[in-house]
Amino acid sequence: MIKPINYRDAGVDISLGNKTKYGFKALAKKTFNSQVLSDLGLFGGLFAPDFKKYSSPVLVASADGVGTKLKIATLMSKHDTVGIDLVNHCANDIVVQGAKPLFFLDYIAVGKLKPKIAREIIDGICLACRAHNCALIGGETAQLPDVYHGDDYDLVGFIVGIVERDRIIDGSRIKPSDVMIGLASSGLHTNGYTLARKLLFETAGYRVYDRPPALGGRVLGNELLKPHRSYVRTVFRLMEKYDIKGMAHITGGGFNDNIVRILPDGIYPEIEFGSWTVPPIFKLLQSIGNVSDGEMRRTFNLGVGMILFVSEKDAVPVLAALRKMKEKAWLIGRLKRRQ
Repeated sequence: MIKPINYRDAGVDISLGNKTKYGFKALAKKTFNSQVLSDLGLFGGLFAPDFKKYSSPVLVASADGVGTKLKIATLMSKHDTVGIDLVNHCANDIVVQGAKPLFFLDYIAVGKLKPKIAREIIDGICLACRAHNCALIGGETAQLPDVYHGDDYDLVGFIVGIVERDRIIDGSRIKPSDVMIGLASSGLHTNGYTLARKLLFETAGYRVYDRPPALGGRVLGNELLKPHRSYVRTVFRLMEKYDIKGMAHITGGGFNDNIVRILPDGIYPEIEFGSWTVPPIFKLLQSIGNVSDGEMRRTFNLGVGMILFVSEKDAVPVLAALRKMKEKAWLIGRLKRRQ
């Protein structure tokens, strides 16, 4: 007689999944505000935006993931920062259009569910959501043993924000002679990790707990796990006084692909590489693999996580305002008309 086979035998533990997700409720509730109309666990999260504050509100949505930075988290057995990465990356993606975050959803996919790791991830997500006054109103934890193996997992986030229609920032007002101001990143943020891991661990033979001299004795894994910065508060403080014509979040595609996304036809950026301080981690990566300048610029942020486009007359006061906010910022170039 064949022994009865159940879902758990196939690698999916429904009871453990339900128990783990139930533990997320208390964490998520700490991100709730009066606009959240539902508890976690329903088929959909309910959110009622306060449209009374807007004359013509527009919702802005985005989705993104953390990528192979998750591999570093696994090697370090440290999963409390990747949730911060996720929220901050998504929040930056909508603030470049002038939107304030409203609510967030997450998707965690695992081969084998480990409640402690899942809890650390959600802790980070909730911490970052609270910092943005953004409610975590739902998500999904999927057990996919035939897709993910060992300790592998994936992490994806979905964010919705709001902006007044006449306050949308789309770069359409950018003109030749406008300038670019770069805001400092904390490190790699969430991009370029596949190349970084190849260079550091395969080519150079480092391990995550090594302390490369080029990093001043800092633990390599800690350097790589520095959370992706959020620029939301900084941007909104600037917009209260200055005309920010456009913004570019320097993520996948580096400088090459992200800046052109915001520029009107016929305008190109003239970037003054060398006008800002490139963090040691990027210099280490380039030296290990003799990586060309062009490849570095299209893969990594090189120490600049966000670029603001402002008129030339606003450059000095905006830089002064940023420094008053304790932001590292530099005038990194200007816009030119294509001939």
